[in-house]
Amino acid sequence: MNPQAPVYVRAEDDAWLTMVWYHFYAWRGRRPFWAGLFTLISGFPIAYFPYADLRLGNLSLAMATTGGAGALIIGILLITLGLALWFQQAIRVFAGVASILLALVSLPVSNLGGFGLGFVPALLGGALALAWVPGQPSEEAPADGRPAAVDLGKTETMAGPHGVPGQRETDTPAYASETTAHADGGRNSAG
Repeated sequence: MNPQAPVYVRAEDDAWLTMVWYHFYAWRGRRPFWAGLFTLISGFPIAYFPYADLRLGNLSLAMATTGGAGALIIGILLITLGLALWFQQAIRVFAGVASILLALVSLPVSNLGGFGLGFVPALLGGALALAWVPGQPSEEAPADGRPAAVDLGKTETMAGPHGVPGQRETDTPAYASETTAHADGGRNSAG
């Protein structure tokens, strides 16, 4: 959820279109929307171009290739991954990696990834899916308007001059300096 997103409270004079927009805006903020959209869009040209034919008068140009079935499978998988990114946010890492791999496989299988019209959005959608992290709601600010104090734990106690962390104190036992590697002239003995 986007913590900076405005909270929508419906007023009496709001139009239904405004209400629908704010509900869509809130829905979009809770999921990797753009990653799903780019992945979804990328599947169509990858699946379409191997089966497309262009007619110019009496001239018919068909893009029928041996990879037609593979291109159809890749296109349908990308469309499915795009929808899954919208409705199953928990699989965003899997869907992102799968989108990138399917985009790379579409280069040799599906006419250079749908002539680049499917390859580029699939890569972009996969990268956006991997980069998306669900937002955390922000903490309430104190009444005086200053930002809330952050507990840094050990970091504050270890801080040296100017807030730079100092050297850590180690709990090295006294016997640790005399090891078997240093004993007996540098030779290890097992017994």
